Amino acid sequence: MTSQSFLSRHRRTLLLGALTLMLHYITIDWLAARIGMADHEPATPPTVSAQLRLALPVRTGTVQRQAPSEAPPAPRPPRRAAPKPKPAPASAAPVDDGAGAAGQGGDPGDAATLQSAEPAPGPAPAAPVPEPPAPAAEAAPAAAAPPPEVPATGRRFRVNVPPPAAFELEVKRTDADGRKWSGVADMRWQTDGSTYKVGLNVGISMLIARVDLLALTSEGTIEDAGIAPVTMTEKRRTRSMTATHFHPDERRITFSASSASVPMLAGAQDKATVPFQLAAIGRGDVNQFAGDIDIQVGEDRGATIYRFQLVGEEELETKMGRLVTWRLARPPKPGSYNARLDIWLAPSLDWYPVQIRNTEGNGAVTTQTVTKIVRPR
Repeated sequence: MTSQSFLSRHRRTLLLGALTLMLHYITIDWLAARIGMADHEPATPPTVSAQLRLALPVRTGTVQRQAPSEAPPAPRPPRRAAPKPKPAPASAAPVDDGAGAAGQGGDPGDAATLQSAEPAPGPAPAAPVPEPPAPAAEAAPAAAAPPPEVPATGRRFRVNVPPPAAFELEVKRTDADGRKWSGVADMRWQTDGSTYKVGLNVGISMLIARVDLLALTSEGTIEDAGIAPVTMTEKRRTRSMTATHFHPDERRITFSASSASVPMLAGAQDKATVPFQLAAIGRGDVNQFAGDIDIQVGEDRGATIYRFQLVGEEELETKMGRLVTWRLARPPKPGSYNARLDIWLAPSLDWYPVQIRNTEGNGAVTTQTVTKIVRPR
């Protein structure tokens, strides 16, 4: 072996070693850069399920009517602006005109027919809309005296009816004497955009059996004013079936359990459709809840104006989880009904009614709370 070949081999070894070191350095530098980048990469945020919360509309109604009477004192020079509140009694009086307004255009005796009989006491859970108390004939003349606030044609709301769905609900009732009952209910809302059907069945659990207490059905059309009932039937366990008929061409409501004929206002509903009409109003424009929601409701023997007011936002604990809801209440109204009705609507669930509570005048409370909602695919 010559010295030249030895040096050539030695150079190749040194060159190979240098290349190996350089590759190691490049590899280590690349890995360090990648590790540094990974440290600075933002972590993938966890998936969080949330419900849409809408801003509650500012309450108007009575407050808005009083504003003009308080505004004049602001300029200060005309001190006489103080007497202007005198018209206030005129604006406050119509608050009780709901029942009287429904009888506009009929005979004086029609006012009494607008009051429906109170259901016989018993453990029966309430329907979505409870029954009012016994007729108060003496209250009819008083209600007809002041000018009605609700126009004879009824108020028209912007509406968007909710899509069809089937509901399962748990029913809990506490009687006036403290006795407790439990049961189940199923409710069906069907619509194709031009017609609709509603069905409600309520039963209670007695030992190992279920006793059906109430069956409501309603069918009709969907109009510009929302749900337009044609026929509602009601069957209670201890009573015969009754039917309520809506005649839009004649603008009248008639009843199989009574010979009464009541003038029908725009947007008139029945006991089965009220919760879904309220849902349609919320879907149409939530700001409509800033004022009173007056709805004429045809029952088994007459019709009454139900006045709903927005209570506020509430979270409900249900078997479907925690639901953000808007609570609407129909407070008792002397001379018309002594029961309070509360309906909770869920904006994140197409404004479906998810809880209904009826508080009777004697203290009995019936609550229906949704446990499952099934929508057609």
